[in-house]
Amino acid sequence: MQQSKGRPRTAGAGQESSAERLDGHGREPTEDAGHLRYDDPWYDALASGWGESAGAGEPVPAVVAAARREDESRGAAADVYLEVQRSAAFQEVRRRYRRFVVPACVAFFAWYVGYVVAATTAPELMARPVAGAVNVAMAAGLGQFATTFLLTWAYARHARLRRDRAALELRWDTQELTRGVDGGAS
Repeated sequence: MQQSKGRPRTAGAGQESSAERLDGHGREPTEDAGHLRYDDPWYDALASGWGESAGAGEPVPAVVAAARREDESRGAAADVYLEVQRSAAFQEVRRRYRRFVVPACVAFFAWYVGYVVAATTAPELMARPVAGAVNVAMAAGLGQFATTFLLTWAYARHARLRRDRAALELRWDTQELTRGVDGGAS
């Protein structure tokens, strides 16, 4: 198991299960186990408390040879992603996204704050009857729900009509470019 807050275990910590011994974070397996060592591919030496020996405070170098080779291809793949991010097509998708989301968020937030301010500062206005037992506050509250659903529908429609196709093409192109960098391995 992972050490608590980077502190070493005490003698009363109890028995360690076989999974704890072999996960690469606990004690090393004994030599009579045939030098069996399990290197976790998801291991992150930068995470707090992980990979630290009991009391030394220094991370244990547990980098697999395959991970070293992957680091070289990651650098090239990162270049591909940066190239795509700087492309005009990506910027157009982001611009379309912002042109819808920013005004929609501002309008909905103003509508919400207006409702809350009116409810707290003008209770006599909110108490006016609209139809029968329904007053302005109830109608505005139901209007909050209605505008939430309306905004959700409008966002999904905008994404489907204006961004999804371009984003899918960018994704396809990016996968093709990274596939070429990795040498055909996916």
